[in-house]
Amino acid sequence: MGAPPGWVRIASIRCRSLAMGLHADCSDRRNAGHWEGCAWGMTLFTMPLAPLDPAKPGVPPGWTTASLPPIAGRETELLALVQRGHPLAPPHTTLQLAGIRSAFACALHMHQPTIPAGADGALISHLQWMLEHPGVGDNHNAEPFCWCYRRLADLIPQLIADGCNPRIMLDYSGNLLWGVEQMGRADILDALRVLACDPAMHPHVEWLGTFWSHAVAPSTPIPDLKLQILAWQHHFAALFGADALARVQGFSPPEMALPNHPDTLFAFVSALRECGYRWLLVQEHSVENLDGTPLSREQTLVPNRLVARNGRGETVTIVALIKTQGSDTKLVGQMQPCYEALGLQRLQLGGHAIPPLVSQIADGENGGVMMNEFPAAYIQANQRLAGTAQRPEADGATAALNGTEYLQLLEAAGISEATFPSIQAVHQHRLWQAVADGNSAGAIEQAIANLQASDSGFSMAGASWTNNLSWVEGYTNVLEPMQELSARFHQRFDPLLEADPSITSHGGYQQALLHLLLLETSCFRYWGQGTWTDYAREIHRRGMALLEKPLTELLP
Repeated sequence: MGAPPGWVRIASIRCRSLAMGLHADCSDRRNAGHWEGCAWGMTLFTMPLAPLDPAKPGVPPGWTTASLPPIAGRETELLALVQRGHPLAPPHTTLQLAGIRSAFACALHMHQPTIPAGADGALISHLQWMLEHPGVGDNHNAEPFCWCYRRLADLIPQLIADGCNPRIMLDYSGNLLWGVEQMGRADILDALRVLACDPAMHPHVEWLGTFWSHAVAPSTPIPDLKLQILAWQHHFAALFGADALARVQGFSPPEMALPNHPDTLFAFVSALRECGYRWLLVQEHSVENLDGTPLSREQTLVPNRLVARNGRGETVTIVALIKTQGSDTKLVGQMQPCYEALGLQRLQLGGHAIPPLVSQIADGENGGVMMNEFPAAYIQANQRLAGTAQRPEADGATAALNGTEYLQLLEAAGISEATFPSIQAVHQHRLWQAVADGNSAGAIEQAIANLQASDSGFSMAGASWTNNLSWVEGYTNVLEPMQELSARFHQRFDPLLEADPSITSHGGYQQALLHLLLLETSCFRYWGQGTWTDYAREIHRRGMALLEKPLTELLP
């Protein structure tokens, strides 16, 4: 078998289950591909890529276009794409709600930070650093990590060929996607293109949006929340095409970190809605009912409606699917959500009996369970469900679903968002009681100060997957430079962008934006003081140096 005229072979995958005639649909010519299947595997053909233009305006000496990830420049085009305002797209599903008694949804989170640790301090992926220093710590896991990043392109087709109906949601940070590109790992990129672009994968694989540089939402400067969201959308569209981006409707916040300060949460949810997102995955203890009570177990198994109200009394809402329990990779690694769902019955919502959804997310590569036990557990769980589907019980079967698919099925059954329970970020009930009718920034800040003075457990620093780790305390040496760089960035560029929005396509703007996004990476506040905070200090130094350049040098 041969390539179409003008196309070249770039990859082959040996996997008996891939002999199904999969066809990539990436709309971007740079990423377009053509698959041919056979009894032993598949071969990917692609059009030869046009050479990159090294003369992109504003790229300083020593940098090429390839030095910058695609994180800006297409805002108008991409926002028009994701803001179409249509109802949830028709489901890519063969399932019927009436035939499902219970369901579960699993997501895999993948991330490797960008660090200034390459040759001459170059920005490289931590994954690359691990590969280059195999004798340090756990760096011998680098190649197994690479396998984890690509293995779903083998597992999903294998299960389909075996008569199963698998589901998985994927959350890849922009840092990781850029790092894979920097390293030239075509094996990983080709696998991800199958998962993102192939129509045969659409019913089974859902991609979730996230912040490009794995920022922690509660402590990220408010003006940068939308920049992080848009940067990821830019990068995803550049890799996998506009059609693939249009299918991304759910959002996975890094560290499951949800702001609870009213103005930050309002800005966060507003940015998500403006960028086309329909739902958000949240940790159960990061939210509460409007009366301040915790969510009941049953409530965590149905969609909720997250209400964000700011200090001016404005509100914005988004659908929330609830991730239960803390951070434990064994929950997904051993497919606990599947076995929990098997024991559940339908629940009442808005006068309808609907299947409960057990939602869970875990790192897709970290730890021995995810590296070694997950593939077999995932296959075993899906095979068990396939056997159950062939012998359905009278009240329906347990099914694997993805988040958007679940919401689509509810919508098709006439169950609207208005029937979902309303929730808010944790501690907000106490805050609103203390504020009373004083809807102003001053009244809110005074109420926060009073509550913190009377109760050391009261916090407006947000909540994440763990209550044992603060993303703020002890990290003044990272947070203050982060705030400084953000303020300087917006002081420098916001007036220019108001006059000429096309400046976002300029290399000088994108280089400054890259350093701003990178400084907000959570990893610089996860591993404690030392090397990681030193990385942050260096990124801040470089970012400030860029922004101190005369405008004629920054944007020549």
